[in-house]
Amino acid sequence: MFSTAHVAADRQWLLLAHTAVALLSLAAFLTLFLFRAQDDNRLTSWRWVFADADVFWITPVLAAGLLLAAILQRAPFPGRWPAGVLFLCSFAVTAVSWGEPEVIVDASRYFTQAKHIELYGLEYFLREWGGQIAVWTDLPLIPVLYGLIFSLAGENRIYIQVFTTLLFSASVVLTFLIGRTLWDEATGFNAGALLLGMPYLLTQVPLMLVDVPTMFFVALAVFTTLRALERGGAGQLALAAAAVVLAFWTKYSAWLFLSVLAVVLLVRIKQGPRPVFLRALVLIVISLALIGATLPPMSDVVGRQLDFLRSYQLPGLARWEESPVSTFLFQLHPFIAAFALFSVYAAFKNKDARYAIVLWLPALVMVLGINRIRYILPVFPMLALMAAYGLREIRRGAIQEYIVLCIVVSSLALALLGFRPFLQQMSAVNLKQAGEYLDSLDAAEVEVIALQQRHVAVNPAVSVPLLDLHTAKRLIFRSDGLAPAGQDVETSALRFTWEYRNPIYYDAAGQPRAEAVVIIADDHAQPLPDRIKQRLIGYRLSRQFIASENVFGYRTIVKVYLAGHYPGRG
Repeated sequence: MFSTAHVAADRQWLLLAHTAVALLSLAAFLTLFLFRAQDDNRLTSWRWVFADADVFWITPVLAAGLLLAAILQRAPFPGRWPAGVLFLCSFAVTAVSWGEPEVIVDASRYFTQAKHIELYGLEYFLREWGGQIAVWTDLPLIPVLYGLIFSLAGENRIYIQVFTTLLFSASVVLTFLIGRTLWDEATGFNAGALLLGMPYLLTQVPLMLVDVPTMFFVALAVFTTLRALERGGAGQLALAAAAVVLAFWTKYSAWLFLSVLAVVLLVRIKQGPRPVFLRALVLIVISLALIGATLPPMSDVVGRQLDFLRSYQLPGLARWEESPVSTFLFQLHPFIAAFALFSVYAAFKNKDARYAIVLWLPALVMVLGINRIRYILPVFPMLALMAAYGLREIRRGAIQEYIVLCIVVSSLALALLGFRPFLQQMSAVNLKQAGEYLDSLDAAEVEVIALQQRHVAVNPAVSVPLLDLHTAKRLIFRSDGLAPAGQDVETSALRFTWEYRNPIYYDAAGQPRAEAVVIIADDHAQPLPDRIKQRLIGYRLSRQFIASENVFGYRTIVKVYLAGHYPGRG
């Protein structure tokens, strides 16, 4: 039995350890702030997010959050339902950011593809995918899911956000399940929670992109494969094979990330008895058969896309890259990077072959030099598992829990008080607010005119689907011969916008004079061409949306004009 003095000394040691962790968390934030110029992230660089020295009010909030974390650490948390706690907490945290605008123009592609399904049906989409429906380098699964949501629930962005948030929360739970399967429940729970310690990841969840869904399907393939090899059975093997095929059709980078399944098979075969080998063989055969059954109808399009990826996307990585310093220190949390790095030593010390499963993808990213944070989002669950494995070397569970809580609190403070306000002042918010305003009007149709972007090689027509995503009005659009203005489009990261083809549902031919006209420009003072001035005769300016972060060259300043006789509410 411990003496009273021993218990008191232990409590004092825990207090000192908690204090040290809290101070290190504050020091990490302040250090990154001082060196924020080193963050070269293309979307949420600290040098932009903290351009106005918001650190002076974020720091006290962060300190209060670290104190609250110390109080929460004493609670019986997570209790008997760790998966449920992780799911609900992750959903609630990311739902707060649903008001974030659609800040990445790639969303226009996925919305356009999804809308074809809503309007013309799944059969038309599958028949015209890569034909009448421009697909760039996209695979069909995620646009199909988005389109089915529009068809069943209605064309409203909130349904997409609920869906992507559900997939993120499910990814958190899958990370927990993978960690529990490989090691123990505490490691799994810490890993799942650490996905909330990645502020950049939290900004991506509300967006209509494919990266977060891809993360879910890759994690699902890993977990179901682990489970199928461990338990066997026709149902488990079929489920794992289906998960592999779904991940296969999410994104081309997922093909590379699915290589982790080979590591899973090798580790399990080495550790398990002969039935594991037979299960692995059956799983491989079923997966290849399903892929072989679904690939031929799309093989021509896929072949062209793969050739284009080789000739354009692969060389482009060097032009669009972000440094590992930015990704692993600024956009995630430095503690995650530190414990993930330490875990490599711990795994070799423990001679733990299972660790190879979680090491494979982060190591592959580093070896191949994939320095673009959006492209490696599906690797984040494995990075969280690495960090959780490193935390296992701290023998006191209370310290492990507090470190995880400090990481999560720091991430939430940065995401909600830094990244989120910055994103909400980007010019993309003008499209969101304009869409909401258009919905308040009685006009049945709205004509959209997109002016030439003068500071970046982007086709302004791509703004039309992004506006359409935020309004229930029927939009009509005339391209008026838009073309790149002496800028190098061939090597641009936004080259896809110039291969954008105006969908037939925006066709303005034969349409009567619209009651409302929207002008999308790159500046509130951008002059109107004479032909557009003539078109606006008889209209009056009703509302303008001119927010801008003054960072990015592509800007969407929106002005809404109403016919002179229209009473309006503006």
